[in-house]
Amino acid sequence: MKKLRILLIIFLIVFGLAGLGLLFFNFFVPKASGLLIETTPVSAVYINGEEVGRTPYTSLRKPSEIVLRLIPDSFGTPLSPFEEKINLVSGVETVVRRYFGNSELTTEGEILSFEKLPSKNGTGITIITDPESAQVTINGVSKGTTPYTSQNIEAGVNKIKLNTQGFKDREVEVNIIKGFKLIAFIKLSEIEIPKTPELPRVTSVKMVKILKTPTGFLRVRSAASSSAQEVGRVNEGDEYSYLGEDTQGSWYKISLSEDKMGWVTSQYVQVFTKDAEASESAKSP
Repeated sequence: MKKLRILLIIFLIVFGLAGLGLLFFNFFVPKASGLLIETTPVSAVYINGEEVGRTPYTSLRKPSEIVLRLIPDSFGTPLSPFEEKINLVSGVETVVRRYFGNSELTTEGEILSFEKLPSKNGTGITIITDPESAQVTINGVSKGTTPYTSQNIEAGVNKIKLNTQGFKDREVEVNIIKGFKLIAFIKLSEIEIPKTPELPRVTSVKMVKILKTPTGFLRVRSAASSSAQEVGRVNEGDEYSYLGEDTQGSWYKISLSEDKMGWVTSQYVQVFTKDAEASESAKSP
């Protein structure tokens, strides 16, 4: 009987010490912090300069401030990496989402982190956006523009919608926890406006058109003179590039081909302007 009493006393002492140890652990050893990272495309995750995995990434870590760096996979144009200091808070999960665009302007996402409040039943939210002055709607009710702060928000799931001119609307679902203030930093993506193709410049060029002649054709001379050697003949209605004229304006120089030119009398021709592109087809065979 005496031995049983001694064993019972030992058991109670051990149980009491275990209880005190657990109580000490719960009160003096901070709970782990959760970290969730989601990206598009898949990205390499670096924490304090050390590669720890790839997205989607989840872990439990010691509460502390970390330097998070995300390097997205790229199969064409290199995408800019993301780097930010983030405070991991005991007992809650910090969420990082990043959807990489072709540039920083077309990248979007959010960082959802927490700050502990003095009151265990208190709630709060701060919303910061890039760019600033975005319209905030929470659960369908307009709340003003960012930066936005409130200490009057219900605990639980809340739907936040953000919009501003020139940027895509973004909706984020957040979980408000009693005893903590949610800090939401949300980056909006600029709307890409398709570039209008630049139209080629229309350049006008001078052309020479062969009018009706008594013979049905017009002789082309090697010089601005009727006695100059004949180098070819052109037909009525044909058009040729204008290359110049003599001092009296009695003869016009035309291009018969890439390497052949000559002079025609102004008596049976008309000079006019035409688009450069259209003039490419104006030369006769």
